[in-house]
Amino acid sequence: MMGCYLQLWFLCFTLMCALTSAIPKPEESALHLQKDLSNKPHYQHGDEHNTQYDHEAFLGAEEAKTFDQLTPEESRRRLGLIVDKIDKNTDGFVSQEELKDWIQYTQKRYISDDVDRQWKAHNPEAKEKITWPEYKKIMYGFMEDMDKSDFEKDDEGFSYQNMVRRDQRRWGVADVDADGSLTREEFAGFLHPEETGHMRDIVVLETLEDIDKDKDGRVSLEEYIGDMYRSGEGDAEPDWVRNEREQFKQYRDKDGDGFMDKEEVKNWIIPPDFDHAEAESRHLIYDSDSDADQKLTKEEILANYDLFVGSQATDFGEALARHDEF
Repeated sequence: MMGCYLQLWFLCFTLMCALTSAIPKPEESALHLQKDLSNKPHYQHGDEHNTQYDHEAFLGAEEAKTFDQLTPEESRRRLGLIVDKIDKNTDGFVSQEELKDWIQYTQKRYISDDVDRQWKAHNPEAKEKITWPEYKKIMYGFMEDMDKSDFEKDDEGFSYQNMVRRDQRRWGVADVDADGSLTREEFAGFLHPEETGHMRDIVVLETLEDIDKDKDGRVSLEEYIGDMYRSGEGDAEPDWVRNEREQFKQYRDKDGDGFMDKEEVKNWIIPPDFDHAEAESRHLIYDSDSDADQKLTKEEILANYDLFVGSQATDFGEALARHDEF
């Protein structure tokens, strides 16, 4: 019976939350939270570039999946329409600043669309605010029908009880006026805490809790490595894992005590003065600028369509699908 309830919950959860989960699942980690343009790591196995990051950054995750099913000819055609929109000054070139602006625009639009979808799902009566009991009823109502003793004994059950507590804690931080209810703006902070200044500390805390397996309030080297790599018996450790060990010792553990504390975790997943959109736009131009003039022509972009339709310059999936916009 437990399995049936969980399967039903997962189905409802997927339909309601679409691209973004309001609840950080127990297995999620800082590796997922630190990437604001894609859920995929930009580099894998050390310094090996992952083009899927670029695709999701440029198109959005679901749109990137749609793009994967298009023919190369259709991909180029649709991408060409997007290039015209990015070139705001219509000079025939896409500058790094124009590309950065577009990536930021598509990221904000994705977040706004996601909040709209979830706000309507959790607020069918279109009230000004929704309460924690209302949200909890929709997300965790299945728990009320379970036998409490069985639920508490089940490993999955314990995990979901913990998720309720974490979700309620995040709700409290998002509830700026402390009235127990969230406006749409507060709800946006609850769903996307990494995008809201006063919510970022809760992202750091949740990340620390996920990786800190022995619950001593800090992240050891082995916990850091274990979050991204689990070796099989007798397996030789890959080079990229050894590189990550060095990264931890040289850059993550700033005070050299062998652990990352909360502040060091924050510097890792939310590095100060780091602009993801600017970094991604520079990367895309570097990889596509065949004449090294620091800007891109439509021809250069289309010649590298496989890089872009996989990059956040488009939200593109949606933008490309809206034929009436062109």
